[in-house]
Amino acid sequence: MSTFEDFAQAQLPRLLRYAVMLTGERHLAADLVQDVLVKAFERWSQIAQADRPDRYVLTMVTNQYLSWRRRWAVRSMVTVADVPDRVGDQPIESAYAARDDMWRRLAGLPRRQRAVLVLRYYEQLADGEIAEVLGCSPGTVRGHASRALAALRADLVAELATTEEMS
Repeated sequence: MSTFEDFAQAQLPRLLRYAVMLTGERHLAADLVQDVLVKAFERWSQIAQADRPDRYVLTMVTNQYLSWRRRWAVRSMVTVADVPDRVGDQPIESAYAARDDMWRRLAGLPRRQRAVLVLRYYEQLADGEIAEVLGCSPGTVRGHASRALAALRADLVAELATTEEMS
């Protein structure tokens, strides 16, 4: 059994990246992970006994995200010195526009659907693993993913139709 400090040090970068994907905002993600780690510290003797303590705490982060009653907007603070001129072959404006567009679309999804997409495509978890994290059946996970992807597609199609009408 490792110490809580060893666990937290090893898992903190992953938990923060995951929380940023869920919340869309670094500072809010840090608050989320901090809240969860405080709770995990208090229950460390139980968590350390779990088959996958990392998965257990990932579930805690997900549940905390799903239960937060705060409302937030996607914000990013970037200084001019931090902004490169190009990303790969495309101008930086295009890369940031695409990133901001994806954040906006994800932010419009219900929290459970967003969590399923982040767990599936960012954490690369299978439906059964996502079901364990969310405490539901794999069929429910597939349903959330299907509805989320359908909503993203419909949003994109509607936006493209509006753009064509304006042309």
